[in-house]
Amino acid sequence: MLSKRSLVGVRLNFHTLAVLFFMLIGFQAFAADPAVDSSEEAVAAGKAVYNANCKTCHKLDQKLIGPALRGATDRQPVELVKSFIKNSQAVIASGNEYYSDLYAEYNNTVMISHEFLTDEELNNLLSYIEYGDTADPAAVEASAGGEGGAVAAGGGIPNEYLTVILAVLVVVLLLILVVLGLIISVLTKYLNKQELDEDDKEFITQKFNLGKVLKSDGFIIIVTALVVALVAKTAIDGLYTVGVQQGYAPTQPIAYSHKLHAGTLEIECQYCHTGVEIGKSANIPSPNICMNCHTHVQNVQGKEGVSPEIQKIYDAVDNDTPIEWVRVHNLPDLAYFNHSQHVKVGGIECQTCHGPIQEMEVVGQHSALTMGWCIDCHRQTEITTEGNAYYDKLVQIHVDSKDALKVKDIGGLECAKCHY
Repeated sequence: MLSKRSLVGVRLNFHTLAVLFFMLIGFQAFAADPAVDSSEEAVAAGKAVYNANCKTCHKLDQKLIGPALRGATDRQPVELVKSFIKNSQAVIASGNEYYSDLYAEYNNTVMISHEFLTDEELNNLLSYIEYGDTADPAAVEASAGGEGGAVAAGGGIPNEYLTVILAVLVVVLLLILVVLGLIISVLTKYLNKQELDEDDKEFITQKFNLGKVLKSDGFIIIVTALVVALVAKTAIDGLYTVGVQQGYAPTQPIAYSHKLHAGTLEIECQYCHTGVEIGKSANIPSPNICMNCHTHVQNVQGKEGVSPEIQKIYDAVDNDTPIEWVRVHNLPDLAYFNHSQHVKVGGIECQTCHGPIQEMEVVGQHSALTMGWCIDCHRQTEITTEGNAYYDKLVQIHVDSKDALKVKDIGGLECAKCHY
């Protein structure tokens, strides 16, 4: 017969089983070779080794110049894999059937030796190979959507993950509470039908006491955990916005309207920003360029006299003084960006980075212009190869790929392209 102790025992056993269940799920998620370290530190360190030595010829889950690497420690013992990485030809010469067949499969392409890698670096490399970057790249690109960086521009992918994780935790918590409530309700109804002593009856029929719940250790732990999680998320969100000036729209010394000039009058951006197709910077137009039109256009149509804003241009020319425009878009000194490479060679429209500039009365920074935003654009932007013989061989090499040739395929993700 169930008693008060039985009911308490059921409650404790339920919590124990729940903990074991989630531990089992976590264990199954990392059911690869136990000899390979699955810690975040090892995976992160291994990624650096992989990027420096392997990524040119290999991918984790797809064939490239060499085979896909993930699962290497399932196919061969860990120590043998490490020996092959250090000196592949020595392992093949020893008569290992698996690696000899692999060598023949890839047209006897010799993999360079990596004798310089330490044992710790090899262990970390295997950690990354087995546990690193498990998301499907195609799914990641498809989910990014938008204009080449909606996710990054919105504050960074990590923020999205944190929001989803917190939401899932809250839902799981609510489900656990509902299940516990149902179990307790069923057990209470069952015990009420049994012959119990007075103490047991008093325990089972006790009323819900909100004060006790609020003071209980479990409630305090849950609330504390939620508060810590929210504070951590807020702090991380703040860190990801450091240096991001999205939405910055300063007041300029002359109230120049892009909406009027680029929108209504349809003046090409290149007419004023003369360096955009020939140099690194687009450059701000000098008063002389303004005077090409404003020698004749002195005011809004239908009004007499010289407009106060146009008069500022005349004053700058007469006094031989520059107009001190306030810079809106400003990349850090450590980042290299070339306008001509993007506009002239790549054929990228100004609006891709600067937004609907032809609709802006006051220019503001439209995009985040963060590294993640740029990288996402490089991952999605297709290369225009028609009429350019420079890309002929690249197109021929890429012909077997299901995807179009993109910036990422011609080195657009290499660090030295933007950082030098």
